[in-house]
Amino acid sequence: MDKLEPDIEHLVNILKKSENIVVFTGAGISTESGIADYRSKGGLWDRFKPVTIQEFEASEEKRREYWVIKKELMESLQTAKPNAGHLAIAELERRGKLKGLVTQNIDGLHSLAGNSKEKTIEIHGTNLETICWTCKDIRPWQEAFEQLKSGATVPVCSQCAGPLKANTISFGQNLRQDDLDQAFSWASDCDFMMAIGSTLIVEPAASIPKIAKRNGAVLAIITLSETPLDAIADFRFFESSGKILNNILKRI
Repeated sequence: MDKLEPDIEHLVNILKKSENIVVFTGAGISTESGIADYRSKGGLWDRFKPVTIQEFEASEEKRREYWVIKKELMESLQTAKPNAGHLAIAELERRGKLKGLVTQNIDGLHSLAGNSKEKTIEIHGTNLETICWTCKDIRPWQEAFEQLKSGATVPVCSQCAGPLKANTISFGQNLRQDDLDQAFSWASDCDFMMAIGSTLIVEPAASIPKIAKRNGAVLAIITLSETPLDAIADFRFFESSGKILNNILKRI
């Protein structure tokens, strides 16, 4: 960490003066909690072809296939806990430094760490809830998981018996425009943007740090992989988020 000391000290000095900090997170922050990156080798999309929303709507067979994938994810949710990176971001909110948190992740770990709904946009939804595709009733994920453990291949709504779906954005499904508008608004108005654990490739979400930088915000990128925005970042750390964020928090 010694070689990073000057950069961290410089970043901390700027953060102390910042009043509108926005944090943007991707899958890399959750790998430290044991949540696999879908796109990595051996990840879910390496082993299963994603079920599109159009396939889910049209085919019972595809709904069963969808829930094979989701059951595996739900099994990991039983033991996954927020790591040091999640907890550090929640602490930023508690200290009144966080304007908003935008996450690409659907694991709900930011919520479990303590970030509020008011200051969090889960731009791809959350696996902590299911939604009935017929009546739109929303329930905790555990109810669907209990059905799956009891032998159901497609869990159904307790209100209308319609098919349940995780309350996430599937392939082929539009992002919620209200969420995008709020995320872009935060990015336009912030004075410091931290992009953590994201490759910054998947659009339109990846444009959020770009918008912040274009509107004069300081941009810090913390992720192990290279990103298309590395060249314009004010700070660049090829380190785990937990290590960097904890180091920062101790000094703010």
